[in-house]
Amino acid sequence: MKLSEVKHNNPLVITKVLGHGSFRKRITEMGFIRGNEVRVIKTSPFNGPSEFKILNYNITLRKSEADLIEVVPLDEFDKSTNGIYEGTIDRNIDLVNQSERTKTINIALVGNPNCGKTTLFNFISGSKEKVGNYSGVTVDIHKATFKSKGYTFNFFDLPGTYSLTAYSKEEIFVREFIYEQTPDIVINVLDSTNLERSLFLTTQLIDMDLRTIIALNMFDELEKNKLTLDKDELAKLLGIPIIPTVSSKGQGIDSLVDKVIEVFEGKDTISRHIHINYGKDLEHSLKTIRAKVREDKPITDKISSRFLAIKLIEKDYQVQELLSKYSNFEDIKATTQKEIKKIELLENDDSETVITNAKYSFITGALTETYKNPAKEKKTRSEKIDSVLTNQVLGFPIFTALLFFMFWTTFKVGAYPMEWIDLGVTTLGDFVRNILPTGMLNDLLVDGIINGAGSVLVFLPNILILFFFISLLEGSGYMARAAFIMDTIMHRFGLHGRSFIPMIMGFGCNVPAILATRSMRNRGDRILTMLIIPFMSCSARLPVYILIISAFFQKNQALILIGLYAAGVVFAFLTAQILNKTVFKNKETPFVMELPTYRLPTLRNVIYHMWDKTQHYLKKIGTIILLGVVIVWTLEYFPRETESTANFEKQIEQVKLNHDLIPVVKANEIEKLEYALESDRLINSYIGRFGVAIEPVMRPLGFDWKMSIALLAGLPAKEIVVSTMGVLYQSPNDESTVNLQNKLQDETYKTGNKIGQKVFTTPSALAFLIFILIYFPCIGVVATIKNESGSWKWAAFAVFYTTSLAWIAAFLVYNIGNLIV
Repeated sequence: MKLSEVKHNNPLVITKVLGHGSFRKRITEMGFIRGNEVRVIKTSPFNGPSEFKILNYNITLRKSEADLIEVVPLDEFDKSTNGIYEGTIDRNIDLVNQSERTKTINIALVGNPNCGKTTLFNFISGSKEKVGNYSGVTVDIHKATFKSKGYTFNFFDLPGTYSLTAYSKEEIFVREFIYEQTPDIVINVLDSTNLERSLFLTTQLIDMDLRTIIALNMFDELEKNKLTLDKDELAKLLGIPIIPTVSSKGQGIDSLVDKVIEVFEGKDTISRHIHINYGKDLEHSLKTIRAKVREDKPITDKISSRFLAIKLIEKDYQVQELLSKYSNFEDIKATTQKEIKKIELLENDDSETVITNAKYSFITGALTETYKNPAKEKKTRSEKIDSVLTNQVLGFPIFTALLFFMFWTTFKVGAYPMEWIDLGVTTLGDFVRNILPTGMLNDLLVDGIINGAGSVLVFLPNILILFFFISLLEGSGYMARAAFIMDTIMHRFGLHGRSFIPMIMGFGCNVPAILATRSMRNRGDRILTMLIIPFMSCSARLPVYILIISAFFQKNQALILIGLYAAGVVFAFLTAQILNKTVFKNKETPFVMELPTYRLPTLRNVIYHMWDKTQHYLKKIGTIILLGVVIVWTLEYFPRETESTANFEKQIEQVKLNHDLIPVVKANEIEKLEYALESDRLINSYIGRFGVAIEPVMRPLGFDWKMSIALLAGLPAKEIVVSTMGVLYQSPNDESTVNLQNKLQDETYKTGNKIGQKVFTTPSALAFLIFILIYFPCIGVVATIKNESGSWKWAAFAVFYTTSLAWIAAFLVYNIGNLIV
């Protein structure tokens, strides 16, 4: 029967995996091979993907993928037909003392996603790289260097990968790094609670003939769950020393560094070169192909000929491409095809599946002798939590409630520190105004820099609160569940379920979200996800949202804010639907994703994450935003005189000399004339003239020239919109952000047929928010789309499409709103 037909939790055994190509390759590497037990856990909300348990970890598959896996009840499976444990082949090669050559040790950290690799890297190196409990967090190589015990250590944190197959971009990325950089030591980080799954990557590192050390991470969880492991015996079987670590607490790190030195100096007694014994027939084929590969020495100087031979049998296109440059490639190709036919005839299965089966037979055999899990049949803590959080009925409402709580807290809790910072900015402005003589420098510092940059700084607490929640979602493992819950909805719009994780990351910053699409295999899925990520409201837009919502939508602030975020998701889905039916027409990509174990995020990682965002935000205020503020202030400040300036000054002087007016009336008249003088000067300033020139394009949206200039200023970074408003809507008496909200509420048209009417109405304010939500991704996002897609055309499309859509959407909101109000 098919796995998709099973509705209960009874143990089943896989008998056959159908399908072909990359899906079959990936699913078998995830452990879906003949003889392995699998259980059906549950189906996601909206009858979406199902959750399965295999090799003591949880994975999601859609029905279309589960249809391709044949199973039988446990008691009906004939175990005698399953793979045989062949052990290892020892190679009598002495380990070289490399310390005689150099005192620099290059170390690559390699491991599955969610194994704690980056946390380990942070502790070893003192770095503060982003940590999250889901696939795709490390999307590039991070390097850290430090000195200890007479050595210089260069640590390279590589992207998390399940294998070294040419399946996804990060897998090729890791493999090519090892090819080209040839690290002295590879630290293979394993999840102690999921050894069967984790050791598959280890077998490939053994095939590559690398000096390896295993960091048995999360060892405290292994002990807590009463799992028993004879790590010394397992180390002997693998020929790899094993060091228990708890990276979140820094335990075992010193021992790991000591072991690196020991292996580097050739003194470790466990380290030895071995081959996994794949059985007589496979070993004969490997020997035959290796002989052909080794005829061309340059490539085998860097890459193990055995690894290349295994990859050729697995029909790895990237290795074929690598070898295609060599003179004897046709001979290698012919020999490989001959051996593949022989293997497939003997085993009655695809050659790549035969290799995978042999690897898992080795893993099973090694763990049978060394590893015991007495609670294997019991529900895990994560499964108990998931019975509520990803429940078919409750899952989506809980997810929605979590998002609402996140945005409500961002507003309510953030309001208090926001007022304190606002007061500090006002006090600083008053202090500087009083100690400096009146003039241009005073105006630049107070009206420009302090007022403009301060109007952005005041929203820092809101940003921190938002990133606090995102850190919790990422670190706990709930982010992957969100993708599981949302896959059905996303699938209907032509999006892959994996797209949801970069989309959620986009609420923090669009740039790392676009980088996270590297974990997606299909290029069409990647580019499509890149193009819709700008619709996710990044933290740069949050200050603008809070400013406008606080000023014009005071009754339902959290609802309006979550509505904007939801509107961004809707625009993303609609865009995906349109592009899928016109530009990409993607072939459906399998939804295969691990659901990591729930873990309580460490305070250290949460603080690091928030501090990283704080630094980034403050750096942006001190660079891009400060530069933008000075430019906007300069364009607003000059020229100082207009054709009407002399007339206004004359009227002010006449009022001052008029002794018939009582003091209060005289003061009011002078204030009105000074305000009129400033308004006239502002509209005739350089920025005012430019704003008036572009206003006709934006007038149908309900925007005046100041709003238009603020939007234009926000092209480099959206925070500049607020700082520009802080300059353009300033008050001569009070420069606080609260006063800025009042100024927006009181702003009226000074010219045209709307003279005297309010500029910001409910429809125009909502249209302004919609325009901010959609238009022109910031320069950093545009550059990242170009780099990741490899073409300027996709970056240009993102700019043109989002800005055009923003104009149309804001036009509809404004005009429909006017009809309703």
